[in-house]
Amino acid sequence: MCGRFVAATPLPLLATWFHADEVRVDDLEPSWNVAPTDRVPAVAEHRGRRLVGAFHWGLVPGWATDRKGAAGRINARAETVVEKPAFREAFARRRCLVAADGFYEWRLAPGGLKQPLFIGPADGHPLAFAGLWESWRDPADRDALPLRTCTIVTTAANVRLATVHDRIPVILPPETWDEWLDPTNRDVDDLRALLVPAPDDLLEVRPVSTLVNDVRNKGAEVLA
Repeated sequence: MCGRFVAATPLPLLATWFHADEVRVDDLEPSWNVAPTDRVPAVAEHRGRRLVGAFHWGLVPGWATDRKGAAGRINARAETVVEKPAFREAFARRRCLVAADGFYEWRLAPGGLKQPLFIGPADGHPLAFAGLWESWRDPADRDALPLRTCTIVTTAANVRLATVHDRIPVILPPETWDEWLDPTNRDVDDLRALLVPAPDDLLEVRPVSTLVNDVRNKGAEVLA
């Protein structure tokens, strides 16, 4: 499960890191406490160009009649993503990299309280969560602009993080980005082979402030 994460790296730096050709969004503020349905930065390919854009976190399938249920589709399980009706079309044609600087989980502390933990990259570089995206139009409003949404693919936790949570986001290394983003790549077996737990030494874990429990707190102070 990935229910909160950090997306604070400036967009121009994300474009450089992900070798993007263009940034297609200019009004996305950094957030140290991204919550479901928030807009998030993601990288996708369109007509042979790699773009950084903004997507609402919580996938709305193109065939949906409304946006209800989007918050329940913030994650897609790697084990079933090919078969699930909500995700299989996006998996086949619309894959992306959701840019993140780390994510949060909660662990039971003495006294029954839950201690929030920040799980971030040991080397400080942005993470590339394996993502899927969709473009949805409200069938009740012909003049509505398309809504771009995304989900984050999760897999079983690695050994280091298994004591924190049994699921973690799939984090794709740079050498796999071309294969994952290529919309003409329909090799299901090769794509599924990328959806594995991150190496144990990729991530570090530390406790952070309970300020992160409130989704209204979006600033860096939540990492204190």
